[in-house]
Amino acid sequence: MPETSVVPDFLYGTAWKEDRTPALTELAIRSGFRGIDTANQRRHYFEAGVGQGLAAVYRAGLVTRRDLFLQTKFTYRPGQDHRLPYDPSASLSVQVSQSMASSLEHLGTEYVDSYVLHGPSSGYGWTDSDCEVWDAMKRERDAGRPRLLGLSNVSLQHLEQMTGGLGGVPAFVQNRCYARLGWDREVRLFCQERGIVYQGFSLLTANLEVLRHPLVAKFAAIAEATPAQIVFSFARAVGMLPLTGTSDAEHMKQDLASRGLTLPPEAVQTIDSLAG
Repeated sequence: MPETSVVPDFLYGTAWKEDRTPALTELAIRSGFRGIDTANQRRHYFEAGVGQGLAAVYRAGLVTRRDLFLQTKFTYRPGQDHRLPYDPSASLSVQVSQSMASSLEHLGTEYVDSYVLHGPSSGYGWTDSDCEVWDAMKRERDAGRPRLLGLSNVSLQHLEQMTGGLGGVPAFVQNRCYARLGWDREVRLFCQERGIVYQGFSLLTANLEVLRHPLVAKFAAIAEATPAQIVFSFARAVGMLPLTGTSDAEHMKQDLASRGLTLPPEAVQTIDSLAG
């Protein structure tokens, strides 16, 4: 097992792909992605399918496990359907352990690089249940099964309460990022001040108005890029680790190519202020 996990500069998200998950996971890696995001939540993810895609690229000799950054999540019972990765009558701590063991089996690995709490138990604050789950996740980390821990779908209040107690500081925060809400500016600033890597998802699907904006079209024309590439370049410029979930091979290549695009500061400022 490696001593540290190298965090990539782009993550490929595997949600909502169902039977296409194995092939799309394989295609993403063949296209150049080295970070794969999934969850042990059969309602929205097919984690075992991700494992099938990984097995295919390993067999082909394209990459080894050490070349990849694998991120999965623990999801509370209300976020699941009937296909549970744990015993719902067990304690939350046991559920975390069972979900982790199931993820390792699905993904064909002895460890994951990042284990994320897939949303707190309440939208109103950090609860005792969250404390129990986070403590269990830390025990999993101490045992070497995940290397790093994170949170997703969290508010600034969640983060302030969590880090103000004994929870410590997560390595990652993963949120859906809306331009009309200021690109989650308050949470991003909180993360920046504490060395937390902010992962932004739905950067395209949540921001269609930005993709269609004349100024973004202008920046794209100047850079000889697509509007999507402009958004991903902007995301990196303001400190995000972006996710993409595209199922299109050409878009995968274009999205990865955005890593070579650097926007001028005035373009970054303009996009940052487009909707808040």
